[in-house]
Amino acid sequence: MSISPKLALLEEYALVARALSAPARLSILEQLSQGERGVEALAEKTGLTFANCSQHLQQLRRSGLVTSRRDGKAVIYRLSDAKTLALMDLLRIVAERNLAQVERILRGLSGGDDAPEPMSRKELAERLADGSVTVLDVRPADEYAMGHIAGAQNVSLADLERILLKLAPDAEIVAYCRGPYCVYAHQAVATLRRHGLNARRLDGGLPEWREDGRPVHLGAN
Repeated sequence: MSISPKLALLEEYALVARALSAPARLSILEQLSQGERGVEALAEKTGLTFANCSQHLQQLRRSGLVTSRRDGKAVIYRLSDAKTLALMDLLRIVAERNLAQVERILRGLSGGDDAPEPMSRKELAERLADGSVTVLDVRPADEYAMGHIAGAQNVSLADLERILLKLAPDAEIVAYCRGPYCVYAHQAVATLRRHGLNARRLDGGLPEWREDGRPVHLGAN
């Protein structure tokens, strides 16, 4: 029995929605927003088994959210295009606006206080140009090496308090991390403000900065 074109379209749209319905797949998409990776690296980063990670990747590929290429025997995955990143961010925005639990979690990450408004990427670019801001990339070192905002210092949350004395007390500090779902920047800003420093997080992360067409520096320095 055939179905109507309208129902056929809705079935395809629902395929994408179902692909976004598992936290593990959202975590995989977050990792791929940093750059392309093989299954083994993705499994290690997300804490999934190799087999489970492969299954989630197949569903993401069937939905068109990721694509892949072969590198010898390895299969390397990446986001299909920038629209996938936009969809991830839209999911975050809707959840933050409509789910009280999301607000409670974010407030907890900020130490129970109202977090300051994030700095726009346009403003950060202007501030970098005149040297009036300190930028902290609080992602793991391997992600920093895959690409980061030029001039950003890479520091983990565990090491953040060790560098406090090196940060100018009157400077504005902006922290950023992976993008829509990363909480490192929220936590870094809370720590910095708890020590009396003027800190904000960036609106978005490295993936959004890159999609804006802004310069990204490669390597560990």
